Amino acid sequence: MKTAAFLYPWDVVGDPDAAARVAGLGVQQVTLAAAYHSTRALTPRHPRHRIVTARHAAVLYEPDEERWAGRELHPYAAGDWAPGDAYGEAAAALADAGLEVHTWVVLAHNSRLGADQPDTSVVNAYGDRYPWAPCIARPAVRALLVDLAAEAATRPGARGTELESCGWYGLAHLHAHDKTAGVALGDAAQYLMSLCFCGSCRDGYAEEGLEPELLAAAVRNALEPVWAGAAPADARIEKLLGREPAAATLEFRARTARTLQEAAVTAVRAAAPDGFQILLHADPVAHHCGANAGVDPAHILSVADGVVVPCTGGPEPVAPFAEQEAPGAVLAANLTVVSGMGGSPGTLEEDAARAAALGANELRLYHAGLASDADLAAVGEALSRLG
Repeated sequence: MKTAAFLYPWDVVGDPDAAARVAGLGVQQVTLAAAYHSTRALTPRHPRHRIVTARHAAVLYEPDEERWAGRELHPYAAGDWAPGDAYGEAAAALADAGLEVHTWVVLAHNSRLGADQPDTSVVNAYGDRYPWAPCIARPAVRALLVDLAAEAATRPGARGTELESCGWYGLAHLHAHDKTAGVALGDAAQYLMSLCFCGSCRDGYAEEGLEPELLAAAVRNALEPVWAGAAPADARIEKLLGREPAAATLEFRARTARTLQEAAVTAVRAAAPDGFQILLHADPVAHHCGANAGVDPAHILSVADGVVVPCTGGPEPVAPFAEQEAPGAVLAANLTVVSGMGGSPGTLEEDAARAAALGANELRLYHAGLASDADLAAVGEALSRLG
């Protein structure tokens, strides 16, 4: 089973042993960040540093000045954490070690954009903005994301790309020193707190026959039992909001995400060489928000070459994709192998087998740069047995 590991450029640049160490794990591919959100990352083996602080979302290469000239919304270049073409330098070292390199591109997750251009952000039913979550219904945001996908995905030498956050982002996000766990939000409440009420989304709801102000009030009313601790955690969206409003909001949001995904994939294909592989990080539950965008499995497998599916909590999310008639589609089970982040490298062989039984045909390992030496040793042993 083909296996790829995620890496950041700073895991490789400045460490002459990094590429060979990753190749020695037994992976065939590295999915290397080309555009990424802000983060504070551990580098436990790097000879020059132990912590990298990426202060804002950025492209990890030198962006095309001509493409972005005069545009109000544009990608941000990285600072000292990934200067120049850090992606290209890391990719060259990994390719020299015999590894296939694919780009890892984060799209609708950008706190810097939300800080600099507040009107690009998701606005909840209470009027609170989520600066980390660009609203994908806004035309200018969509244009930015589509062009960013085309540029960041097709870096020189890349054999494919994996597009993360290619859909709606919402409330669920570890933002700064996060203090949002005081009230447990079930799946339905997360959805309601992620509904956007910016001007573009209000227009979208109106097209579905909803009055935006009444809908916002209905969302606030539906959440009152949640704040009081009186709503069951497994309450359905339809139960909290009502069947017709729930269906209408989901239809608008699903259509908005689908058309963004179609546009992003089309743009990447137009910019990429023949045989370039395009995967999306995806969740089979259409209303889910976040890095793994909620999708319609049948639709996304008709658009992209496959999906990367979050499986750290269990491989069950693979099944809805495997049920589709999509010969040749990549169904990659994404498993966390960093013990300190809730991963289980010691059970990688068993976890891979469970995912394969449900239809996965590739593996993704998160994350070779963040893992300890002991974690990487366990990964190497498991991959040697998987063959």
